[in-house]
Amino acid sequence: MREYILTINPGSTSTKVAIFKGDENVLQKDLSHSPEELDKFTKMADQFDLRKDIILNWMKENNFSIESLIAVVGRGGLLRPMPGGTYKVTEPMMKDLRVGYQGEHASNLGGLISRAIADLAGVEAYIVDPVAVDEFTDIARISGIPEIQRRSLGHALNIKACGHRAAASLGKKFNEVNLVVAHLGGGITVAPVQKGRLLDYNNANEMGPFSPERTGGLPVGDVAKLCFSGQYDANSFKKKLRGKGGLTAYLGTNDARDVVKMIEAGDEKAKLVFDALGYQIAKEIGAMATVLQGKIDAIVLTGGLSYSNMLTDYIKDMIGFIAPVIIYPGEFEMKALNEGALRVINGEETAKIYENEVAIND
Repeated sequence: MREYILTINPGSTSTKVAIFKGDENVLQKDLSHSPEELDKFTKMADQFDLRKDIILNWMKENNFSIESLIAVVGRGGLLRPMPGGTYKVTEPMMKDLRVGYQGEHASNLGGLISRAIADLAGVEAYIVDPVAVDEFTDIARISGIPEIQRRSLGHALNIKACGHRAAASLGKKFNEVNLVVAHLGGGITVAPVQKGRLLDYNNANEMGPFSPERTGGLPVGDVAKLCFSGQYDANSFKKKLRGKGGLTAYLGTNDARDVVKMIEAGDEKAKLVFDALGYQIAKEIGAMATVLQGKIDAIVLTGGLSYSNMLTDYIKDMIGFIAPVIIYPGEFEMKALNEGALRVINGEETAKIYENEVAIND
């Protein structure tokens, strides 16, 4: 009997998988990948078979057959700029995921793997609110230099999932509220959300607050000096900005729990850096509040860093005057993937077709 939805969320060192029956999360697992396994692959798409086979083995070990699936849904990746929603995984989408149209990212594998497993099961494959969701206003795209445009790349899936949840807690629908949602994870995205639309946000790889592993926005003059200092090539400098920046660069760890322990042990440098993290997040929230002209129903803090009361208390002290603060620690991406598929299966929403929503001229 077909009754389950398989959700797939590939990350840099693991692949999160979950099986849902309706709204119920029946089984979930983080399938870890060792550095030794991943280092032998040059491109993200080369990891396809490894990750797909691990998922199929996990299902088999837990006595879930592919014949029991009604749909497979994966996290979408760095596709062409596109509106939010639930999309069928089509051939043009798969082509862009394979090449990494806007860059290399583990999430590019979500649609590819979901389609492969769905084909084995004889069901439909979907992605929901991918990283490339683009609902920016035109004015938000202006960077300050014509050669560079601000791009919409961020944690759209979790931001929209928490937006739906916050709206429900306020007794309203997502398209009836204005929110500032801050996703605080390995990357940090702060978004002004106007009646369901992501008007703007910082690209977590390049802008905004620093994070556990990323530098965030930097003084561009000093960045240019480092680039031409002869100390780095393009790849090593990218790794310095993303992977070796933020808390990792200052304190040698990307785990906020370790930083809290350092602070509790009297480490003044750790306290200064952790306070600076909260300071930068609060500043970004304040900036995005201006996009909504202060007409805000709530500010939402989510993501793994939101488990830290030390951090969220610091942020609340700075931004509490703007609007009520709601905290949803952790991520709700698996639930959001399932809900996106369910809305289509239950006829509440029509699945979008990628090639009908984006401009494909190549």
